[in-house]
Amino acid sequence: MARRSRRKLLVDGSRSGVDQFKARVMQQQGYNVNPERPNEVKYEVARELGVPLQQGDNGHLTTEMAGHVGGRIGGSMVREMIRMAQEQLSRQP
Repeated sequence: MARRSRRKLLVDGSRSGVDQFKARVMQQQGYNVNPERPNEVKYEVARELGVPLQQGDNGHLTTEMAGHVGGRIGGSMVREMIRMAQEQLSRQP
């Protein structure tokens, strides 16, 4: 049985914005992302890293393997958010 993420965004209704941001960031990283299904980029990232991630049950994956995939995606998003915040702060008088 596939588990659903238990993480909930703090702002109701922000899921589509976060998904669009993920798609844009991962496209900038050179990944082929379907904007309608940005979460599927994890399979491309996993292939690149040699992690045998597949749809459905991935109980055979170690925490380390799953972390490599999520870290690549989340890390890219955090770096982009920091860059955007620094850019915005540099424009303030």
